[in-house]
Amino acid sequence: MPGLDWTPYGLLRHLVSQNQGFAASARGAGEAWVVWHDGDLADDPAGAYEASADDVTAAFAEDGVLERRFALPEVGEGFTVPGQVAIGFHLLDHVVHAWDVAVAIGERWEPAGELADAALRVAARVPDEGRGAGAAFRRRLALDDDAAPGDRLLAPLDRDPSWTPGPC
Repeated sequence: MPGLDWTPYGLLRHLVSQNQGFAASARGAGEAWVVWHDGDLADDPAGAYEASADDVTAAFAEDGVLERRFALPEVGEGFTVPGQVAIGFHLLDHVVHAWDVAVAIGERWEPAGELADAALRVAARVPDEGRGAGAAFRRRLALDDDAAPGDRLLAPLDRDPSWTPGPC
């Protein structure tokens, strides 16, 4: 997997790329890596995100999308999942990256209860195999059972809820 830029600009570019990749995959054209990593913010990052969000929303609204096979080359060459699973992965990606952005700009993050519950159900399905250095996820973090919903969502995805960026 190519190196990721976890600055707010890099995260936005990643989200645009993911929107474009999932939209292409929903339409049966998501096998090529370039589809997933070609997000261009140009001179209008907000506009690029909005256009990509509109595109993926339209692709996810197409008839029969929940049953279609989505190619997810970031997981593995030839790897596909049903649309219902892929859409859940995309939801999880955006919810967790909201935490990344909030932490990067020094804000508190706590997803709404229903959103946290839905994303947590998806996070619980992220397999342990394939985790490690250079992978999308490393180890799961342990948390107390009474942890806040947002914290419980972050732990399976190797994000420490107490982490803050160091000084610049």
